[in-house]
Amino acid sequence: MELFQSQYDWIRRTRETLFQYCEGMSNADYLKEIESFGGDSIRDLHVHIATCYHFWLGTHGLGKSIAKTDPNAIKSVADMRELFRKTDELVQEFLLKYEGNWEHTIPYTFKNGETSDFSTLWLYTHTITHEFNHKGQMVKIGRLLGYIPPDTDLIAPEVNTCQS
Repeated sequence: MELFQSQYDWIRRTRETLFQYCEGMSNADYLKEIESFGGDSIRDLHVHIATCYHFWLGTHGLGKSIAKTDPNAIKSVADMRELFRKTDELVQEFLLKYEGNWEHTIPYTFKNGETSDFSTLWLYTHTITHEFNHKGQMVKIGRLLGYIPPDTDLIAPEVNTCQS
């Protein structure tokens, strides 16, 4: 199995743990905007993660036209699971297209007119580290709302020496 596909499978496992955590919350708490997190809700951060994959891997990496998801269109964790099912398909397509060609660069023009070349490895790395950053925020919001989070790290809880 290709290395990055294997890595993404691990990411999906931790995402599943997070989905189950979110399903244990009331829907109102999943949608609740938290002022100390810039007014974002867990749902909003979840959508933000998906749209990062859509933009960098889909639009930029694969040249697809993908409409930005409005967080208000996602009403539940079930809706979010469907958004990520489509996201997973997009990631699979990206991984297949660039397998073995991770140094391939794709030019990008920023809104201010500056340009940069991003490798396909950078695009993939950016999206997965971005997800893990926001996953931590989502767990923290859940904790603030009174929910005890599961271990969402990549290693088994019995050998986890990191205390989150």
